[in-house]
Amino acid sequence: MERIRNGLRWLLGLALIGAGANHFLNADFYVAIMPPYLPWHLALVWLSGVAEIVLGAAVLVPRWKRWAGWGIVALLIAVFPANLHMALHPEDFDVPRWGLYLRLPIQALLIAWAWWCTRAPDRA
Repeated sequence: MERIRNGLRWLLGLALIGAGANHFLNADFYVAIMPPYLPWHLALVWLSGVAEIVLGAAVLVPRWKRWAGWGIVALLIAVFPANLHMALHPEDFDVPRWGLYLRLPIQALLIAWAWWCTRAPDRA
């Protein structure tokens, strides 16, 4: 089970690093999904991109994985308003409405994934 947990932790870390890099490569997309009530859209996109890269790298280091897990959970909660904004305003995005709503529970699955693969292994 520990091999699966470590493999999924590595997959999570690499996915976060890639997603964080994408915030800089496609910043306009992320700016467009920002809820209008939030200030400094571009700065927040860059900040979340840096956070994803740093947390993605940190989760790969065994001694840092626990605090990285907490950070990933916090980040996923923090970006949820952007996902909700997209679901509530599908006319602004070239994505089917069902896809936008599907992202909402997927966020909970991502949180569970981050939590599970950064916890200490169970001792039987």
